[in-house]
Amino acid sequence: MRGRHAALWAVLFLFLAAGCADAPGPAPGPTGPAPAPTGPRWQPRPGPAWQWQLSGELDLSVDVPVYDVDGHTTSAGTVTELHAEGRKVICYLSTGAWEEFRPDAARFPKEVLGRSNGWEGERWLDIRRTDVLEPLMAARMDMCREKGFDAVEPDNMDGYDNRTGFPLTPADQLRYNRLIARLAHDRGMAVGLKNDLDQIPELVKDFDFAVNEQCAEYHECAKLSPFIEADKAVFHVEYEVPTSRFCDEARALRLSSMRKNYELDEWREQC
Repeated sequence: MRGRHAALWAVLFLFLAAGCADAPGPAPGPTGPAPAPTGPRWQPRPGPAWQWQLSGELDLSVDVPVYDVDGHTTSAGTVTELHAEGRKVICYLSTGAWEEFRPDAARFPKEVLGRSNGWEGERWLDIRRTDVLEPLMAARMDMCREKGFDAVEPDNMDGYDNRTGFPLTPADQLRYNRLIARLAHDRGMAVGLKNDLDQIPELVKDFDFAVNEQCAEYHECAKLSPFIEADKAVFHVEYEVPTSRFCDEARALRLSSMRKNYELDEWREQC
């Protein structure tokens, strides 16, 4: 998880400002609902520039072919607008942690909620309880599909390597991550492996791309090579390291790299 979205309450503000985008209501804009993905799912190859924005007013003007945005607060109309500009759109979801500010938060029973993951209002999930979590995550995937997203970025996919309050094992994580990948694929969407570097060799076949935070800061970027060797994109950000110190390596490794603020607002500095 590491840097991830530091501006928790900025995201909450977005959710409230969006009028609870998941609640029933009028169509999300003059363009109407976006069509669900059809045909072969998107398979991003190494190299495309991207924008990752989870807080602040969404800037739709960044000239990149890939956008990664919050699945709950982004409307179908916005997805349609991005598609009209020829962009692919990734649906950010937290699949390994509970967030108290999400519209479905009350549907998670207390017994699956563990320790804080370090962000206010968030707690690790007991990913062993797929009987509880699979239908909840399937409903979230349905939301992404119905809004027309091309792919899913599931976050907090490395609980086994953190203090969650549950005795999670690497095998538990592999099982859960593959479940999340299947739920996305069953709905025609691509899916990215978020961080979880140590399990890349075992999961690269299950995921269509990777999303990574801070591999340069922690001298881990070479661990992402299996995705590149499989002709799959790696979308990468740094927060603390200036571009002058990581872009040469990123280009050599064929990563889609940029620097962002911890808030994941509209600001970006591309390699």
